[in-house]
Amino acid sequence: MRKSILLIAILGISFMVSGQAPWSNGKLKVSDNSRFLQHENGKPFFWMGDTAWLLFQRLNREEAAKYFQDRKEKGFNVVQCIFYQSYNDYNAYNDTAYAHKDLTKPAHTPGKNPENSEEYDFWDHADYITQVAAENGIYLAIAPTWGQLVLRDIEMTEEKAAIFATNIATHFKNKPNIIWLNGGSSKAEVNTNIWEVIGTTIKKNDPNHLMSFHPFGRTSSSVLFNAASWLDLNIFTSGHRNYEQDNTGLQYGEDNWKYVRDDLAKTPLKPTIDGEASFENLPHGLHDHSQVYWNAADIRRYAYWSVMAGACGHTYGENTVRQVHKKGENKAESGAKLDFWTAMQEPGSFQMQYLKNLVLSRPYFDRTNDQSVISGNEGEKYDRILVSKGSDFLFVYNFTGRNFTIQMGKISGKKVNAWWFDPRTGEAYALGTFNNTDTMNFNPPGEKYNGNDWVLVLDDASKKFNKPGIPLF
Repeated sequence: MRKSILLIAILGISFMVSGQAPWSNGKLKVSDNSRFLQHENGKPFFWMGDTAWLLFQRLNREEAAKYFQDRKEKGFNVVQCIFYQSYNDYNAYNDTAYAHKDLTKPAHTPGKNPENSEEYDFWDHADYITQVAAENGIYLAIAPTWGQLVLRDIEMTEEKAAIFATNIATHFKNKPNIIWLNGGSSKAEVNTNIWEVIGTTIKKNDPNHLMSFHPFGRTSSSVLFNAASWLDLNIFTSGHRNYEQDNTGLQYGEDNWKYVRDDLAKTPLKPTIDGEASFENLPHGLHDHSQVYWNAADIRRYAYWSVMAGACGHTYGENTVRQVHKKGENKAESGAKLDFWTAMQEPGSFQMQYLKNLVLSRPYFDRTNDQSVISGNEGEKYDRILVSKGSDFLFVYNFTGRNFTIQMGKISGKKVNAWWFDPRTGEAYALGTFNNTDTMNFNPPGEKYNGNDWVLVLDDASKKFNKPGIPLF
């Protein structure tokens, strides 16, 4: 145990040397234009999330320290996790959060010494995990419960929900690195009154942390809760089905940018994010292990499409990591083939930081989706081209590397500097300086195929912006 304490001390010192904690810029809030997140001092916050739902349940102290150090190095600043998945929840030390499966009775024991099993309880371990996340500059986006699983297994009344929400909000409210995810992969139209009570109660007891609602697959929190006072930003889950498999509801298939479009058209306007797109190394459709597995190129497409459409960030997930599956310790679900520590090094997890760096390398708060930049065919399905622009720059994301034409003059400047930005490596290559008039055809490097994705970056030459991917903030 002394080794783990020493490791945390080293991590804490490392973070202090490398830079201030994000919350030193003030608490998170919604930007004045209601489309992004920022700190109180005005610094932009681009949500770059990882998914480790069973973090509290399956990682011990040493493993948690190792996990957060890795995610910090890869540029993640949010991790989505569940505090209480079901009444069968036990953590790595065989402790549970609630006595006798009663959500109104937290299982606290006196003391919190990790070397004394009689003292160190589930809540103490949750505090430690929250602490080590903070020492790595990472917010925990916590789902208090896992949606319908808990509501099926335990008879939940509004009174019990209020007690449950009060206890968990009071416990975490003074920690700087908390975001609340009401719901937990839930159908919002079922037990809506319970979700309202949980949301309202948490917000009443903890008004200083942001809150959203993590909905069921292929739906958005905006459907029922957009006007809720406790909901600060929307989350949609574009889900895990491909175009052919998505034959119900909206039938957006893999076009997660359409959820962004829908959310940003609603009143009141709130930021939105894809909180669960297809996971890397997950079979198409989730359940049939004989299906093709989603790969890093697919994961990049979901991330860039949603952000270019106007999302305030993105949440990545890898199939093994999201369930915290460690071989020999717990059963693999949904066709997971890798061990947790191996899966943490999959290419998609490295590549997400390049998107964050790109967006933060240009002015932030005036960025909007503007498809009028495309002259001619915007494309459908994998050929779809998405454009995000500010007053003096623009990004054009192209998943297949196909030729395309843009209408110049959509940003300021007589001349524009053009770059190709590579989402696989984060490298940017100067293309030249051009007149900002008429139309211009662009042909990305390489042949046309799914996954030969590039971002065209155009800058007002007079602004003398740095190379794309070098953050301004």
